[in-house]
Amino acid sequence: MSAQSSRPPHRFFARLAVLLAAASFVTCTALAASSAVQIIDSQDPALKLGTVSFPGGKTVNLTVGIGSSLYHAKADPKNVFWSITDRGANIDCGADVEEVTGLSAQQICMGDDKGKLFPFPDFTPSISKIEVEKDGTFKILQTIKLADAAGKPITGLSNPLKAAKTEKAYGVDGKQIAFDPNGLDTEGLIRLKDKSFWVGEEYAPSLVHIAADGRILERLVPVGIDQDLTGATYPVKAALPAILAKRQLNRGIEGIALSPDEKYLYAIVQNPLANPDAAAYKKAIATRLIKIDRAKEKVIGEYVYTLDDYKTFPDDKDAKQQSDVRISELMAVGSDRLVVLERIANTTKLNYVEIGKATNILATAWDDAATSPSLEQLDHDGLAKAKIVPVKKKLWQISSDHPGMPAKLEGMTMVGGHDLYLINDDDFGIEGDHTRMVHLTVNPPKF
Repeated sequence: MSAQSSRPPHRFFARLAVLLAAASFVTCTALAASSAVQIIDSQDPALKLGTVSFPGGKTVNLTVGIGSSLYHAKADPKNVFWSITDRGANIDCGADVEEVTGLSAQQICMGDDKGKLFPFPDFTPSISKIEVEKDGTFKILQTIKLADAAGKPITGLSNPLKAAKTEKAYGVDGKQIAFDPNGLDTEGLIRLKDKSFWVGEEYAPSLVHIAADGRILERLVPVGIDQDLTGATYPVKAALPAILAKRQLNRGIEGIALSPDEKYLYAIVQNPLANPDAAAYKKAIATRLIKIDRAKEKVIGEYVYTLDDYKTFPDDKDAKQQSDVRISELMAVGSDRLVVLERIANTTKLNYVEIGKATNILATAWDDAATSPSLEQLDHDGLAKAKIVPVKKKLWQISSDHPGMPAKLEGMTMVGGHDLYLINDDDFGIEGDHTRMVHLTVNPPKF
């Protein structure tokens, strides 16, 4: 998820103390027979983004936040991975802006406390190829910048949306930056055998097919959103259910997965939709998992995934409402068998999921915004009364069983049957964090 959307104030200092105490290896007791946690750090200069000075305010050193997703392709060596940035360094013009910049929203965001401040508005969302070294560090082997159909680099700036919520962007000079129909807030990532990529994206929300060289081949968006993106200089196709346009702002598609035979894509919305409104989103437990026939680029299934109660995340005692829980990654471990990364800020749960006998709600009344009560207004009893069977889920791993784990883990992937790797989103170093990978030896998930 994009920067500044989930950090409690001053979290960095407490976390730093934990990480220093943890060092590189920490003996721990794991839920699924893990013997140790390996923290994989990096000092690669490629992770440095640069320094930004806010006129009349502070100066901040930023990093290249590559940890929005993590993927290992079977054809690659066991120590090589792919990851992706999100839209770029950004700061909420509301609660966070004064603490980070030393300036108020009135001074730097034209008084718009709902907007976003982009220190580097020309930043291009990028895919990174990572190699883990024998000394327990990692380095960047390759950076692939995303580009339009003509090869021109895109930005991560907000889209000019009318069918869905959007937000204004501002530069360090305090002036508004124009909306960009090409802009992507990239999150989830998978890589195909043909070396192209599919990416989950938050703005539309959308699924984006990307060539090996970074050119955008096609962007699949909810029906109706395509009309707002006619200025894009790459193909845009209305292929997702229109109801997905009701995603809460900054709560789009974060997780994407690929079936082992590459026939199907799976994607999950980070939080329940704001359906019919934000009040429903804040209390909702039901988010939507979709299954796509990859060759036809057609959604063939839509299922309900129920989020855990926010009070069950042991290292997030400050959580105050259900919408604090969100999904940050999706991983396929078989056909219609998935692992979902569900988290708040400091607690990460990995849940094993089987679609199995779950109810397919695609093209039913639950995809109609006029349905009342909406899917998002149903609790567990309401789902049962509506005869909606959610996907079957079971806790597989939880970060509180692994002392020394970084906070805000957003990416995960498996190598073979027992090696689990995770990566954190450092929010471009705005609070002094930096990217780390984590290696756990685990038993495969099962019911």
